[in-house]
Amino acid sequence: MSYIVIGAGVIGLMMARELTRAGQRVTIIEKGISAKEASWAGGGIVSPLYPWRHGEAVTRLALWSQSSYILLAQELFAETGIDPELRQKGIIMVDVHDEAEALQWGHDHYRPLVQVDSEFIHSKEPRINADFRSGIWMPEVASIRNPRLGQALRKSVVSHPNVELIENCEVSGFITSAERIEGVSTSRGEIRADETVVASGAWSGGLLESLGLKLPVEPVRGQMMVFKAPVGLIDRIVMLNGRYLIPRSDGRILVGSTLEHVGFDKQTTEEARESLYKTALTILPDLAQYPVEHHWAGLRPGSPEGIPFIGQVPGWSGLHLNCGHYRNGLVLAPASTRLLSDLLLDRTPIIDPAAYAVDGRIEHD
Repeated sequence: MSYIVIGAGVIGLMMARELTRAGQRVTIIEKGISAKEASWAGGGIVSPLYPWRHGEAVTRLALWSQSSYILLAQELFAETGIDPELRQKGIIMVDVHDEAEALQWGHDHYRPLVQVDSEFIHSKEPRINADFRSGIWMPEVASIRNPRLGQALRKSVVSHPNVELIENCEVSGFITSAERIEGVSTSRGEIRADETVVASGAWSGGLLESLGLKLPVEPVRGQMMVFKAPVGLIDRIVMLNGRYLIPRSDGRILVGSTLEHVGFDKQTTEEARESLYKTALTILPDLAQYPVEHHWAGLRPGSPEGIPFIGQVPGWSGLHLNCGHYRNGLVLAPASTRLLSDLLLDRTPIIDPAAYAVDGRIEHD
């Protein structure tokens, strides 16, 4: 079988990797450069933020994905020589207002999640703000250096003989025959395949409009910054009021992120810069000594309740979605790509796909 995957972010690249491992042929079409949109712009936390605040649909995907990332990172490093820098150092969430719900979620899902006091917090991270008195500690949570993950995935898939990656190529529409999708029209001509998968993040809804379909996936801007700091200021992720600091292995520390409904605008703003800077210093006052190296913005694919669309598009055979992961694209990517591959290849699904089905969640004009 031959497949087209539209979008070469982390999800599109993992999708190709899953399909080629099963002996399929894949053409990946990317409007820009692989893994340079939301896959590059995020922070790389391998967990939903405050996981107990998400529904079961997100939790099921997240738990499967989290357990797979250690092996995935090892495989990619061995295949490509690019280290995605998976750091399983845990996360401290300070001043959490719904600790009881967090503890119940941890109990219900058998996850190591505990309430901790000031002494514990500052034994783990002695340089963070001394005023933090209580928090939630999740020792299993990891982070990954998402730009390097994207580079490793790209190198992995392009080395496979059954993959063709076409970058800087815009998809303008679908090739249809009756109620079947037979391929896509692009800036480089028509490309045909047996099955087509839309994995275009925030841009997925626009692609489906030509078929008279309204997909509720919209761009949500997130701005982030990185401080050029020495190794050792902090060693693990620290969260406060929905914002976070993420340390990298070379000492750099990311701070994120904003949530802005401004359409497809990726400009950064001085207001966000000041807000992120204030958050960073509130958590880790020592950052005032170090420069901000970069400030950027990306577009998340916002969807109702953050539940992705995974499965066939009703009314169109040969067309499938894997999009709408909102803030959790990287977290959910291994599970969502495995799940859609299971459906495409007639394998037993890793989890019940019903919650992610497209039918009933997409409107027809």
